[in-house]
Amino acid sequence: MHKLERKNGQKRQRALRLLGKYWPYYLMMLSGLVYFALLKYAPMYGVLIAFKDFKIKKGIWGSPWVGLQNFRTFFTSTYCSRLIGNTLIISFTKLVLSSFMSVFFALLLNECTKRRFKRLVQTVSYMPHFLSWVIIYGIVYLFCSESAGYINRIVRMLTGSAIPIMTSNTYFRGLLYFTELWKNTGYASIIYMSVIVGIDPGLYEAATIDGASRWQRIVHITLPAIRSTFIMLTIMNISKIMNAGFDQIYVFYSPQVYQTGDIIDTYVYRAGLEEMRYGLSTAVGLFKNVIGFTLVFTTNRIAQKWGEGLW
Repeated sequence: MHKLERKNGQKRQRALRLLGKYWPYYLMMLSGLVYFALLKYAPMYGVLIAFKDFKIKKGIWGSPWVGLQNFRTFFTSTYCSRLIGNTLIISFTKLVLSSFMSVFFALLLNECTKRRFKRLVQTVSYMPHFLSWVIIYGIVYLFCSESAGYINRIVRMLTGSAIPIMTSNTYFRGLLYFTELWKNTGYASIIYMSVIVGIDPGLYEAATIDGASRWQRIVHITLPAIRSTFIMLTIMNISKIMNAGFDQIYVFYSPQVYQTGDIIDTYVYRAGLEEMRYGLSTAVGLFKNVIGFTLVFTTNRIAQKWGEGLW
């Protein structure tokens, strides 16, 4: 008993010494801790709405408790499988395409020997990232609109009929993937470029002297150097795999493409803000977040077996 008290006393003294020594750093951390406490953790009590028949006038505590009824309503609905399927398909495809295209684009830029051309390509590829999805929708509408789009004008001249690119379930997902890559590939490659630039040039010189080709230098030097970064970013992106990009889809989609484009987030928006079914929308959002947390935890455990991982 005395040993335990003595050990606890030593821990307290050590903590006080560290606090006295590093108090400026703890003071700088304070604003961040307050931010997360007030704006991230405190509002979490709102998940109680998922288990209640929420009424605005009664508030969270005054609304009647319904248990798991909101979850049953969602999981027994006819659109449940469609929403989950669309979300997973769109999000997973985006994750795979964006991850590998970012790496591929960074490798291409790294192999470019003409500085001016390289800088021009970097600038042009980064610019779309800073455009909102509303602006990108306007650009896409200008080219792909069935009635007045430039592409459909040419198609109509050649075939006599237009292609419903923006309102067809056949083309809608492809349009999402294309615009996602065009908007974010250049910007996402910055992280990989920063890692590649930090590689010791002596490794490439030694490999060249040993007769390694350009492809062999990429495979045996560049790719292993960015492996940790790739795994870290993949784990972080998997945490958002249940999102599928609400901003993009909400701007682009319409009732004609609900079959292939309606996702969990767009349904939550309609149920919560348009239909005022707050309990149902909160329950669906909570389900989505639990799945996202599980995927991140599982992916991190798998990555740890390869000697990587976020924690």
